[in-house]
Amino acid sequence: MNFDLHGRRILITQADEFMGPAICKVLKEQGANLIPHIGLLTDPQAPKRLVEEAGEVDVLIVNLALPAPTTRVQDVSDSEWEEVFSALVHPLPRLVRAVLPQMLERRRGKIIVIGSASALRGINRASTYSAARGAQLAFVQAIGVELAPQNIHVNAIAQNFVDNPTYFPPEVQANPRFQERLKREVPLGRLVAAEEDAAMVAYLCSDAANCFVGQVFPVAGGWVVR
Repeated sequence: MNFDLHGRRILITQADEFMGPAICKVLKEQGANLIPHIGLLTDPQAPKRLVEEAGEVDVLIVNLALPAPTTRVQDVSDSEWEEVFSALVHPLPRLVRAVLPQMLERRRGKIIVIGSASALRGINRASTYSAARGAQLAFVQAIGVELAPQNIHVNAIAQNFVDNPTYFPPEVQANPRFQERLKREVPLGRLVAAEEDAAMVAYLCSDAANCFVGQVFPVAGGWVVR
């Protein structure tokens, strides 16, 4: 599917992790002018500096990730909670605050959060990660309706079982137990291809998706609705 993104300046965080590589590849193919950022944004001042250095931003793609802890809920420490929220949650409002003044001035812009379906369905031993991803989605829904009258579209993709190097590296995919899990838990019977997920991102970056406000789109091969 083709979406015309020529001339559109798109800032994407953690461009070398999670869905970053696939999204960058697909958006470049659609003609976007990419501004890729590498690394975590745990420094409270980093998001503001990043946006200032980027200049004009038509689309902000908030792609945040870290290895998900698998701690039993009774063993979750304050430090684990703080680490996960510092990586996945705190950068999001800081990035939004930094980019909004220019979008409000132009009365145009898009913000897309690459989130997780772990916020939509319970996962055993994933309380910290799921809570952080849930906070992302709640934030998107709230600011989506707030910013829509200013012609700023905020939406999120809630994904799971999507091929990416952070959560499903080759050694995991090659494990027979993981392949059995795919067949058991995912109606699609396979991982969603990275390019399929990235095509959804490209769509949300385009004018064809201007009707969506504060939406959370599950991309999980049917895992959410099973």
